[in-house]
This record gives sequence, C-alpha cells and structure tokens, in this order.
Amino acid sequence: MAKISKEEVKHVAHLARLAITEEEAEKFAEQLGKITDFAEQLNELDTTNVEPTSHVLPLVNVLREDVAKEGLPLEKVMLNVKEQEAGQIKVPSIME
Repeated sequence: MAKISKEEVKHVAHLARLAITEEEAEKFAEQLGKITDFAEQLNELDTTNVEPTSHVLPLVNVLREDVAKEGLPLEKVMLNVKEQEAGQIKVPSIME
C-alpha cells in the first residue's frame, strides 16, 4: 500500500478545517502509515470458505416493537408553548 505523505495529511487536515503543525503532520503520517500497513496484512488471510457477515453477533432485532400509543393531551402540550393560535403552535416565519 502506498505510504501516506505529510502533504496528504496536511491536505486532509485543511479539508477538515484542522490546524496542525509540521511535527503533527509528520507524526500523523507515520501513524496512518502504520495503520494502513496493518490493514494490508488482512489481504494475506485466506477467506475462501468464510461467509460474509454484517455483524459479529447473531442479533436479529433489538428494537422495541413499534406500537401506536396515545399522545399527550393538547392542553398539556400547550402548557410549554410560548405562542399559540387556534390550537396550533405559532412559530417564527422562515420564509419571506
């Protein structure tokens, strides 16, 4: 895998609006190079008979069931509203 240069690190930092020093750019380039070298080692593994997975654990659905419930009464909702008009919440206009 290609070595990540200090200039590439500085370019990405600029795109992310991060201010980094020359020393930090050099340090990050070295660290990112080590990370990509380690990731490259994965290509050496034989994955011929390994089934693709989307999650390491056999989870199906951990969310609660979607059941319709009664909402708050209108009177209780309107207690927290600054302005209302005809039973509706009045908000500032965003269009002219």
